[in-house]
Amino acid sequence: MSDAPQQVRVLCDDPLDGPRNMARDEALLTRVGSGDSEPTLRLYQWNPPTMSLGYFQRFADYDALEPPAGRLDVVRRLTGGGAILHDRELTYSLAVPLGHALLSDGPRKLYDLLHQAIAESLKPLRVSAERCGASDDSGPRRGPFFCFERRHEADLLVGGEKLAGSAQRRTRNALLQHGSIVLGRRFDQHKSAAVSTDAKEAVKHLSIAIPEALSRRCGLDFVTGIWSRWELLSAEALRSKYASVEWTRRT
Repeated sequence: MSDAPQQVRVLCDDPLDGPRNMARDEALLTRVGSGDSEPTLRLYQWNPPTMSLGYFQRFADYDALEPPAGRLDVVRRLTGGGAILHDRELTYSLAVPLGHALLSDGPRKLYDLLHQAIAESLKPLRVSAERCGASDDSGPRRGPFFCFERRHEADLLVGGEKLAGSAQRRTRNALLQHGSIVLGRRFDQHKSAAVSTDAKEAVKHLSIAIPEALSRRCGLDFVTGIWSRWELLSAEALRSKYASVEWTRRT
């Protein structure tokens, strides 16, 4: 057996709409689980601004929102948690097979690993983010509508406000962890901290700094890669699911 570090592919996508973003995440989860794709860290943004609902959230709660947030495009995620308003932010997803080295300490430790890497990566931007340390009583169907008004012990806070949070989806063969880092705020309804610097420069910096920080922390090689033709075909086949009324309004 080789002693070389295991490799995790890094994909940096251009901004996409909600159905395409969610379809790409599911395609990675499925293909990584089947062994057809390598473990992958994906970094991406959204265009147009989009509300993503947690897997278990009621669509009626979104439908009752006042404008402007209540009139944005909406999509439902595979992962749980509260709603996220994706606008001036950076989203990540990490898909790994069960049994991967990143899960050696258990799936819950993956939250800490990613958030520690994010906090380290934010320091050059003069942002000091700290781990929340305590969870509230929010659950799949209870708690504030917005994810950034909920609290999980691993969340990153700045000045008591949430800056980054994550959620997971596990299958029989793989795990997907999905998280959001708020760079700036235009919608008062979505209360959160923000990096508060030029969003394009922040994305450019974090897209390099986060994989580097993860590599230092876990001893794996995070290497920039590209989508395969088969992955993109798989994602395109899933796009209609996430664009459908049936999926979006499923609960």
